[in-house]
Amino acid sequence: MKSYRPTSPSRRNMTTVTYRGVLTASSPEKSLTKGYKRNVGRNNRGRITVRHKGGGNKKLFRAVDFMYDKKDIPAKILSVEYDPYRTGFIGLVSYGDGEKRYVLLPKESLAGESFLVSETAEVKLGNRLPLSKIPVGTFVYNVEIKKNGGSKLCRSAGNCGQIIANDAGYAHIKLPSTEVRKIPEGAWASVGRVSNDEKWLVNVGKAGKSRHMGIRPTVRGSVMNPCDHPYGGGEGRQGRGLKRAKTLWGKPVGKGQKSRTPKKYSNYLIVSRRKVGKKA
Repeated sequence: MKSYRPTSPSRRNMTTVTYRGVLTASSPEKSLTKGYKRNVGRNNRGRITVRHKGGGNKKLFRAVDFMYDKKDIPAKILSVEYDPYRTGFIGLVSYGDGEKRYVLLPKESLAGESFLVSETAEVKLGNRLPLSKIPVGTFVYNVEIKKNGGSKLCRSAGNCGQIIANDAGYAHIKLPSTEVRKIPEGAWASVGRVSNDEKWLVNVGKAGKSRHMGIRPTVRGSVMNPCDHPYGGGEGRQGRGLKRAKTLWGKPVGKGQKSRTPKKYSNYLIVSRRKVGKKA
């Protein structure tokens, strides 16, 4: 982590990830980039569906491969790069047939190293195999929910899941949320954990930097009017005045309240619900 001299109040506690000595390229592969219209929290009718998004620096979209459909062809990492659209580092890789793609890199991977996507691959950092071929206790990332469905789970910086059991055609994986979930053994996963694990130690330091990141200000519900939030109203500083925490729309939130849809299609795949609070 990089810290700064306190030349201003905002600099006093600001920290950033040290990229020097980690990243090996300053500009992306042009053939794998494109312009990208950010919706900044609005739907196709222009209405805000996710609050507190908007503005921010202009970004160039990198096409990252989450399908990993080039099997049994060794790939070499050419460079380690930054991606503004995700928290982990990405790498430009060249497959044995000459094709180049971007992939999400595991922790401690370096330019010049190789990996393999194959059912017969060795269980080592960066290699990708079906869950049935990965031993119990192994840490994995870029996990598919179904076979050949593309990576969906454990993609944020420093995240990984752990295979804790195999039973009746399913692998039981403990996810970063502490939830234990059954995933078909035919689904694929990469060995290791996502790079840039220091990302979650960053202290933004000032409001202006949040605006550069595309994050707009958030206002507490207790300082709103009664018509704007369930916590609103009252003279002076007030508590929420309600037994249970609610969102702006009256839905339960926080404090261990269950907000999952009771009859969700994937309920049968949940072995153990996530634990609220500090992650174990």
